[in-house]
Amino acid sequence: MSYRLFEGKDHASIYQKYRFTPPDELKNIILQYLDKKKGQPHVLAVDLGCGTGQNSRLLAPHFREVVGIDISECQLEEARAVPGYPNITYRKGTAEELPFADGSVDLLTAASAAHWFDPSRFLAEAIRVLKPRGCIALLGFTDATTRFHYHDCGDRLNQIYEEVKQVLKPYTSNPVALSEGRLEKLYSAIPFPDKERIESIQTKSFIPLRNLVGFIETWSMFQAYRRKDPQTANDLLLNTQKR
Repeated sequence: MSYRLFEGKDHASIYQKYRFTPPDELKNIILQYLDKKKGQPHVLAVDLGCGTGQNSRLLAPHFREVVGIDISECQLEEARAVPGYPNITYRKGTAEELPFADGSVDLLTAASAAHWFDPSRFLAEAIRVLKPRGCIALLGFTDATTRFHYHDCGDRLNQIYEEVKQVLKPYTSNPVALSEGRLEKLYSAIPFPDKERIESIQTKSFIPLRNLVGFIETWSMFQAYRRKDPQTANDLLLNTQKR
């Protein structure tokens, strides 16, 4: 099952510019778990639904080879354009048909992507390609508890952000709307008895206003809104930034 919501060249470009990179704290948790379960050396990591490569690049210093896989060639072109990562390769493909030999992969990751997968087909492939005691790390993201702070106008910023989300809510695709529930079902279906679930890793970061507006622009629901009414969607971004 492959949903194709992030394939346009323009969308891929803004995804590269404004999508958040998973925090180092999360990366460290994954690597410590892999060290504990499998141990060194860490040879091959495969980043599924890699998009423009933010998570792939985060893993690169810790593996001999990282392969990012995505259904969107435009996303992959953006990922390949980032210099300085000679041990990363990017391939077009899906999580349900992995181009790797049996027992060859140390780590399978998916950052804000696993809710798009067909659970049974993905897990069958994961079990096939993972080395003995190899690991799966499925990363989710929610901004339900996001709070902005800037001098004395934090409450106003939070209100504006929530208003934008409400405008875009009717354009949310079904897999996005159900993403947390789908991740829960996928986690429940993972057959490994020693699996672990870690909730609510909160991070603090500085984000320029333009980058925040750009992040909103990366959302699939904003892109759906733009397809329906390009001028009104662009006005929403402009007015949000002015406010």
